[in-house]
Amino acid sequence: MTGLADPQVAPGARLVRALYRRRGRLWLVPLVPAAVITWMVMMVLPPDQTLDSPAELVLRLSPFVLAVLSVALLPRWRVAPLLMLLGVLAWMSVLDTELVLRIQEYGRTVATDEEAFQPVYQFELFVTTFVVLFGLLGLRLGGARTTTVLKTGIAAVLVVISGLNDLTFWALNDVWSAGHRPDHLAWASHIAVLTGGSPSVPVAVGFLAVHLVLAAVVAALPLGRWVDRSVASAPGSPPKAQA
Repeated sequence: MTGLADPQVAPGARLVRALYRRRGRLWLVPLVPAAVITWMVMMVLPPDQTLDSPAELVLRLSPFVLAVLSVALLPRWRVAPLLMLLGVLAWMSVLDTELVLRIQEYGRTVATDEEAFQPVYQFELFVTTFVVLFGLLGLRLGGARTTTVLKTGIAAVLVVISGLNDLTFWALNDVWSAGHRPDHLAWASHIAVLTGGSPSVPVAVGFLAVHLVLAAVVAALPLGRWVDRSVASAPGSPPKAQA
């Protein structure tokens, strides 16, 4: 029988087994840095619609990815309905109200403040993240295993950063003069920092296509079967893991 210290066992499989044994509280590990970085971005750093470097993109995206991991690892408690209700209460009591207040403030100051939209944009990104995480929470507490939630979450992150909403903004915005839509998506700074300049429409479409393909690949990965094989081969383990 193969043990955890057996050199024949791949390091990845040993890591999966070790994490599986500690899965009850493992969700707290990514949650703490996600909360700290979110607080820093929302409360300490000034609202900024423009990303200036790939490092800043990683900083602002990292809480989203860490929160996805935390939700995927969350134990499936019996208080699941209460957690979902708390999420709805958080939306109705804080997020929805705060978004409306920021839009109202934008309407009052837009004529005199060139940066008036920044707080609205900042909070809109936060709301987008909340919506994705709330859906993943329902998936996890509804019985989905960790690997399923993790794959779905990473695929969702890829869709969020794919530039889809930048292209729909370009296509549907009626501000543009008829027949004179811009050739470049100057506002899509998260694409610009990766492509080296303001993306043209074809570049943005290509960026979107790559991310959608990556999302599909992530969603199709047989991650659950790999975890099952890694855990089931450990001494005393059940034949199939349901993490």
